[in-house]
Amino acid sequence: MIDSAPVVFVIDDDASVREAVKNLLESVGLSVQVFKSTEEFRQTSRPDAPSCLVLDVRLPGNNGLELQEALAKGGIAIPIIFITAHGDVPMASRALKAGAIEFLLKPFQKEDLLTAIHHGLERDQIKREEQAEVAALRSRFDNLTAREREVMHLVVAGLTNKEVGAQLGISEITTKMHRGQVMRKMQADSLAGLVRMAQKFLPENRR
Repeated sequence: MIDSAPVVFVIDDDASVREAVKNLLESVGLSVQVFKSTEEFRQTSRPDAPSCLVLDVRLPGNNGLELQEALAKGGIAIPIIFITAHGDVPMASRALKAGAIEFLLKPFQKEDLLTAIHHGLERDQIKREEQAEVAALRSRFDNLTAREREVMHLVVAGLTNKEVGAQLGISEITTKMHRGQVMRKMQADSLAGLVRMAQKFLPENRR
């Protein structure tokens, strides 16, 4: 589980907008950090916590869409809610196609912004929990011996103990022993559970 309190980042070059959004979010119990430019945001260390980004489109220096592209290229998948007073359909389409949660025109309804932010925070929380689960599974897999990994790959591929043994040149009894170790070390309570684990972190088993 991710225990850190969620935080909302707000980037807008208009001080009055930054203050208004900050006050709104803090009034509903959210932690907020505000920035006047994309450069300031990128130069600031951010907490390792569920988060989302409320981002103006038109900004001095790199604009909001350019920041969205840069974050994606850097592998930073933070949910983004765009806000702008000068939006158009092509701009909104570009932002949403690139993964933005919402594209709101100023002045926007407070509830629309809050709904989008809660959606973004929930999505980021789920993503972080999934990443933590995958990291734990990979750590368990790394603790398997080379033979146990071979057995696991073949077992989740659907081979029987006899077939696994024949392919690896070991006895069925030895195969059963390795399979038992795999189940124990991976903390799988059934073959179906082991298969589901493999689908989450082994590329060749993903659906």
